[in-house]
Formats: sequence, C-alpha cells, structure tokens
Amino acid sequence: MNFDKLSNHPAFNYVVICTIIAVGAVILSTLLRKSLSLFLKKRSGDLKVDPTKYSFLKNAVSFVVYSGAIMAIFYTVPVLRNLGTTLFASAGILAAILGFASQQAFSNIISGIFIVIFKPFRVGDIIEVGTFVGFVEDITLRHTVIQDFENRRVIIPNSNISAENIKNSSIKDQRINKRIFFGISYDSDVEKATQIIIEEATNHPNCIEWRSKEEIKQGVPLVHVRLISFGDSSVNLRANVWAKGPIEAFEMECDLYRSVKKRFDAEGIEIPFPHRTLVFKNPIPQNEKGQPENKT
Repeated sequence: MNFDKLSNHPAFNYVVICTIIAVGAVILSTLLRKSLSLFLKKRSGDLKVDPTKYSFLKNAVSFVVYSGAIMAIFYTVPVLRNLGTTLFASAGILAAILGFASQQAFSNIISGIFIVIFKPFRVGDIIEVGTFVGFVEDITLRHTVIQDFENRRVIIPNSNISAENIKNSSIKDQRINKRIFFGISYDSDVEKATQIIIEEATNHPNCIEWRSKEEIKQGVPLVHVRLISFGDSSVNLRANVWAKGPIEAFEMECDLYRSVKKRFDAEGIEIPFPHRTLVFKNPIPQNEKGQPENKT
C-alpha cells in the first residue's frame, strides 16, 4: 500500500486528528487532576476536612475534558457531525429537564467549592448563620453541619449559607469583648456601682488580659465601665470585659450578674423595677364599710 496515497486520504487525516485530540485530552485531564488534588489537599487541611469529600471534583474535571474531546471529534468528522446533530437534538429536551431538576443541587455544589476556596469558616469554628449558632461539625459539598449548644445538629445547604451573613467567632481571634449591661436606680451611687462591677469582673477567672504593654503602662483599665444612657427608671451602665472565647464569655456574664447582684444588695445599690401609677377618672363607689362595691 502506498503510504503517500494513504496519508492524503481524508479518512487518514481524520484518524490523525482524532488521535491528537484524544491524547491531548488524556494529558490535559491528568494535569488538571494533579493540580486539583494539590489544591484540595491544601484547602481541606485549612478547613480541617477530609479531602476525599471532594474527590468527585477530580472525576468531574475528567468528565468535562473527555466530553469536550468527544464533541471536538464529532465536529471534526463530517459523518459523526451529522450523527451528533441528530443525537443532541433528540436529547435536548431531556437535558433541559435534568438541568432544571438539578439546579439546586448544582447551586449547593458551587457554594461548597466557594467555601473550599475562600474559607469563611472551618470545622471547629463557632459561627452564627441566621438564627443558628454553634460549632461547625462537618463541611461537605452539599451542606454544612452545625452542632448547636443544645447538642443538636443543624444541617444547612451551602447555597443558603452563601446567601447569609456569617458571624465567625474563631476565624482570626477567638477573644471576645463581652458587653454586660447593668441598671441602677437614680438614687444609687454611680461611682460605687461602677467600682463594684470593676472589682467583680476583674476577679472573675474568665476575665483575661487584653492590653498591650504600652496600654498597661499608660494605665488603661482592664475592665471598662461606662454610663451609656438614662432609662425610664434606671441609670444604665455597660461593662466591657474580655474573655478567651464565646463560651467563657457567656459563663462570665452569668456569674457576674449573680455576684454583682449580691454586692449591690449588700452595699445599698438598688436595681430598679418598673412602677405604675393608676389614676381613676371617676370615684369608685363604696359600700357602708368603705370598701369598693362589687357590681358583678
């Protein structure tokens, strides 16, 4: 067989082109899978998540590359091109139905990929998403599992998390500047109440040192107590106390309410409560004994 005639035959050229496309697809798929493996391993380590959770992404990359290669081969060979046009036209309606049905699933997957890339939270972080607060227990491509403080699991789709504002108490610095509010009566000594709050907060074991050496030298107080407003029946004070984490801050807040209340009672600082004055427009009828008449 004459090789020159064979090389000039259109079928031979199509075979060569298809072979080049197939080999290129294999090489490209291999490179992309290795790059994606390195990326996912690093990001999963940052998120403290098992990288095998995202292994299907490597398979998805191969699927996309090989699908593109097959489409290129179909487009290159005229006989296959006509066949492919018929097949794709008949499958168009089914593809549209499947695409619509899986829209939410793909949205969760894309949001899961964004979590891997941008790391808004990690496993073990304490986050607040909407009305839910707790520890991040698990992160998957479809959903995130949050363990709340009642030991219940809240499973939130990733697309919902992406649409919410996330409060992360652990992403940079776990320390909490806890604001604790106290109300005292207008007759009480504000300075004395302030000193009591400072003493109780400073002596609490969960209160931590937050000041720099320069701030300590300058005499910046460990606990700030400020008079922030005048209420209807109270003078409102706010204490800023630092704790190493949100759990410790909550425990400290509860303990300080108890200990400060005891000190206030012992030292004559009144905690006010609402008073109501009733004014009767018309006199209340009374019986002979001077008691209100019962008209029922």
